[in-house]
Amino acid sequence: MMNKKNILVMLFTLASFVCSNAQTDITPPATPQNVKGFGYEKDIAVEWYHNTESDLAGYKLYAYSNGTFTFTANVPKEKSFYTSTVPIIGLTRYYKVSAVDSAGNESPLSDSVMCATHSMSNEEFLDMVQQATFRYFYDYAHPVSGLSRERLNSKETVTSGGSGFGLLALLVGIERDYISREEGVKRMLKILNFLNTKADRFHGAYSHWLNGTSGKVIPFGNDDNGGDIVETAYLIEGILAARQYFNQSTSEETEIRNIATQIWESVEWDWYRRYPTGNYIYWHWSPNFAWIKNMTVQGPNEAMIVYLLAIASPTHGVPATLFRNGWASSSFYKNSKSFYGYRIWVGWDYGGPLFFQHYSLLAFDPRNKKDDYCNYFNNAKNITLIHREYSIANPKKWPNYNANCWGLTASDDPTGYRVHEPTNDNGTITPSAALSSMPFTPQESIDVIKYLYRTYGSKVWGEYGFKDAFNVKENWYADSYIAIDQGPIICMIENYRSQLLWNKFMANPEIQPMMTAIGFVNDATDVDEDVNAVYDFNLAGNYPNPFNPATTIKYSVPQIAESNQNESLVTLKVFDILGREVATLVNEEQPAGEYEVRFDASNLSSGAYFYNITLNGKSLTGKMILQK
Repeated sequence: MMNKKNILVMLFTLASFVCSNAQTDITPPATPQNVKGFGYEKDIAVEWYHNTESDLAGYKLYAYSNGTFTFTANVPKEKSFYTSTVPIIGLTRYYKVSAVDSAGNESPLSDSVMCATHSMSNEEFLDMVQQATFRYFYDYAHPVSGLSRERLNSKETVTSGGSGFGLLALLVGIERDYISREEGVKRMLKILNFLNTKADRFHGAYSHWLNGTSGKVIPFGNDDNGGDIVETAYLIEGILAARQYFNQSTSEETEIRNIATQIWESVEWDWYRRYPTGNYIYWHWSPNFAWIKNMTVQGPNEAMIVYLLAIASPTHGVPATLFRNGWASSSFYKNSKSFYGYRIWVGWDYGGPLFFQHYSLLAFDPRNKKDDYCNYFNNAKNITLIHREYSIANPKKWPNYNANCWGLTASDDPTGYRVHEPTNDNGTITPSAALSSMPFTPQESIDVIKYLYRTYGSKVWGEYGFKDAFNVKENWYADSYIAIDQGPIICMIENYRSQLLWNKFMANPEIQPMMTAIGFVNDATDVDEDVNAVYDFNLAGNYPNPFNPATTIKYSVPQIAESNQNESLVTLKVFDILGREVATLVNEEQPAGEYEVRFDASNLSSGAYFYNITLNGKSLTGKMILQK
């Protein structure tokens, strides 16, 4: 016979077994929604909306083979996409996706989607780049705060400025249907609530880096563990664009607008003025080190948006006079020089790194307006073209520089992280430089996308779009992605395509009064009367070079100052290596401007040739190689 104790143990064990089985999870997640397939020239991609189950463990991808769909790959729950390199045009594949929870339950498979590699149009290339770049800001965002990680594998470190670019990217993702509006609203509220209630602030400003879980400041460098007003400005431009984008009357979108306004109006721009009657805004302030860094925000550089927002602030504004007396006060703000035939109105010689022309103009629309110094759209366009012409001229003879591989800016390089520009060039090309210049040089920038993708493939392209940089001379190709380089790509492509971000930011009611106070006026043509004026006699070179059988020679004829003469006598001749004339391409009076002349060498033998251009007693010579 069983005693009472054994009976009780048995009953307890039975009850535990029944209870345990009653709680076993046998409910699978929902089937992934909005599954789409994309075929490019060298890659395929499958994307879907994120599942929302709290116990989601990930996804499974199935590929069609031998009459059935078979398991191909696991996808972690943080991602809602799968990519694969397929370097063959004309290949078609079919896929289905399922979701899996932590108990091992698997959803039914989605409908199948097709991915077919094919030769792509310009618009398809833009779609491909934007969609891949968006993944960095959505799928790779910090899981707690939703803010943008500083770079790939930066773990807890998120960036305030890069997160501002990420907020702009979020609007693009909704508009392009990479995510649903509901997903976008949820992510935006996560970010804004974290910024408003958890993140460290210093007189309303955020630190350059912060911990994505705790919100605590992560020092950016020595004595820099406080507010960074420049990075904060990049964050605010994203917040203000979002405030206008989320305009529906739902409780969630109303909350977005309210929190956005709270954050915007609590930034103490006037505190970062430092002195009550000072002309400058100061970059850093720390509760431990106060103003020890003593760095003024002064142009020309990437930070014009700081003064625009500080003057626009309805609660902590600064006088509009600071734009002229602080931001534009340096002796080198104005620039009347021309390089490769393109004039610079504001900026360093050769224009400096191209991020100077991007960060402040991601949201502030520079079109159709000018201040006392210039039309900033025209200025950015010319500086971008100078970068391109520098690469074509290629004075340092880097092996990969050409008309479709150009653009210098700050990025990783073989020696670390470095600012690149024509006056500080070590052969490193950063895709963000040309791609983020899309509104200024659309065809030239699209040509870079196609050239890089088709020429270098997976060396420069990955799941989050174009990798940070590469240097062919050093056989170095970055594996990194950096938020402040990725953000301008997706944002500026969108401003070129739809002007979405420009339109939303400029619709904020504080912006027009700010521009009026500074002195911006309409510039309806969007081209200053002398925007195309040429100030240098310049021979830009020929391209392609080497060539077969034809090449194009580009040169500029300058304006003739203080003269009633409107044209100059131009002579352009080609000689063989022995100095014998083989062609006269130009021998005529020409007005100031940019010129391109085609040279066809179908009747000549392979070898080196020289071309000489003469104008008003000055002569320039170039060398070209005919390879048949």
